[in-house]
Amino acid sequence: MESGGGGGGGGGANLYNPRTVEEVFRDFKGRRTAMIKALTTDVEEFYQQCDPEKENLCLYGFPSEQWEVNLPAEEVPPELPEPALGINFARDGMQEKDWLSLVAVHSDAWLLAVAFYFGARFGFDKADRKRLFNMINDLPTIFEVVTGSVKKQVKEKSAVSNHSGNKSKSNSKARVSEPQAKYLKASNTKDEDEVLDEEDEDEHGETLCGACGENYASDEFWICCDICEKWFHGKCVKITPARAEHIKQYKCPSCSNKRARP
Repeated sequence: MESGGGGGGGGGANLYNPRTVEEVFRDFKGRRTAMIKALTTDVEEFYQQCDPEKENLCLYGFPSEQWEVNLPAEEVPPELPEPALGINFARDGMQEKDWLSLVAVHSDAWLLAVAFYFGARFGFDKADRKRLFNMINDLPTIFEVVTGSVKKQVKEKSAVSNHSGNKSKSNSKARVSEPQAKYLKASNTKDEDEVLDEEDEDEHGETLCGACGENYASDEFWICCDICEKWFHGKCVKITPARAEHIKQYKCPSCSNKRARP
């Protein structure tokens, strides 16, 4: 990796310049996923790299979904907008959760700056900018994911919509796809399967992954943390359906790190 995270970010921009709304949004999602990883599943490593004794450091997210803590770009002005400078200096001056929330807010601002920098550079018109913003706005912010406010919003919606009190989540810690379940229920009629599908989508459609913040989809494997009760894509926390069967009490990376830290 080149010295200077900005240099790394700039280099990535040279190799790949998103030119359409869809390409810019894909770039945004990759960088966003990377930064969420740094602040959630990889938080221990991120915390250690942000040493207050080092020089001004920035958190970079790349379209490849990889993150990096590094010095800012040396070139002025930089090829891409730069993230917040000196995040490491504030690390020991506040509670860890407050510091992570602060980094999350600045990361959200940086992602928007990069996305609309591409939009300006490649001549997006009013309709393109509006479409790009709406696509971005449909995703929870990094701040919402890190602070858990996404979970609170989903709970409030669920409390209003779920009149039956049916809590199938608590009955099954890990979710497998509904299509797979159908093959196991060969005796069910087509109408019954469709009803089950609709009920599953109604109940879980607004559930968001605690790691990447994406919505629940019926064809993906999910697992619930028994400590914080957040749901995660199996792929985001590196848990397979086979492995989940042997886990009596699942702890997500964040809860595991909290328990391990003195």
